[in-house]
Amino acid sequence: MSFTIIGTGSAYPACSKTNEELSLLIDTSDEWISTRTGIKSRHISTTETLCDFAAEAAARALKDASTAAEELDLIICSTARGDHVTPSLACEIQQRLGAVCPAFDLNAACTGFVYALDVAFSYFSARRAKKILIVSAEAMSRLLDWQDRSTCVLFGDGAGAAVLAPGDSLLSIKIGAKGEVAPLYVENTRGNCPYSQIRQVDPYLKMNGKDVYKFAVAAMCGDLAEVIREAGLTQADVDFVLPHQANLRIIDAAKSKLSIAPEKYRHNIERFGNTSSASIPILLDELNRAGELHAGNILALTAFGGGMTTGACVLRWGQKDGSIKKKAGMIDDKNTTV
Repeated sequence: MSFTIIGTGSAYPACSKTNEELSLLIDTSDEWISTRTGIKSRHISTTETLCDFAAEAAARALKDASTAAEELDLIICSTARGDHVTPSLACEIQQRLGAVCPAFDLNAACTGFVYALDVAFSYFSARRAKKILIVSAEAMSRLLDWQDRSTCVLFGDGAGAAVLAPGDSLLSIKIGAKGEVAPLYVENTRGNCPYSQIRQVDPYLKMNGKDVYKFAVAAMCGDLAEVIREAGLTQADVDFVLPHQANLRIIDAAKSKLSIAPEKYRHNIERFGNTSSASIPILLDELNRAGELHAGNILALTAFGGGMTTGACVLRWGQKDGSIKKKAGMIDDKNTTV
């Protein structure tokens, strides 16, 4: 017994800033950003808290799943940093929703959604939960040095959510980590302890773009090939690839190295930038609400992030309690909506 995704949701701040608008603040241009990353605009939180749009994404996922907050057995929130050090963002979301279940945060950087799916899988396998809410919410704009054009143009804010129930949709999953700080990190604030001898540094995101690029392409290609093989499928069987939305060049490089048709890769990075762990569930919700996903579709998710963390999985969309059989077997109508 694994799980199936029975509802999705997403939300993001109202403010959206284009590359042209950023060029009024720093030495950059639309051409410089878009040709190197594929990004044209991103959402930036102004008056909203992270919990504001995280809870909104969660509420939309619950509505899509026809599930009341009181039915939830667990809330898992992936985030690099919530509105508070403590309590967790998951507990704040629980309060907003009126849920009564355990709740905790998980930090696997941009791989957080896949890590959360893996944790949820363990709960379902142990039969410790019947309904789990995963919320991936990030306010990356708060972690950036807005005078550093190499990083501040890359990221955006947003949240994506999914409601999971028992089912057989998960065909394979893999998570991993290669312990390295230097390629991508954010220093924490250190308080004002008079005994501390550790020097305070600026608490902004630092990234070695070349190292991250090489790691990301290798991770995407290796992880996708492995989870597809472990699912007993071929790369030709995949209907959609939902990659972490970090850089369009990374996605294009993976396309050239794998046997999955290029048109099967989906992206929305041009409108959102890199929303860290929220990028895959936001994209998943967009595809779901646009009616692009049909029962029996094979979805491959892949992500990478600071740590350096990696994760990938293969899902068969719409499979609940074993009622939908393998695409090669009993599914005849691929146009049946979930």
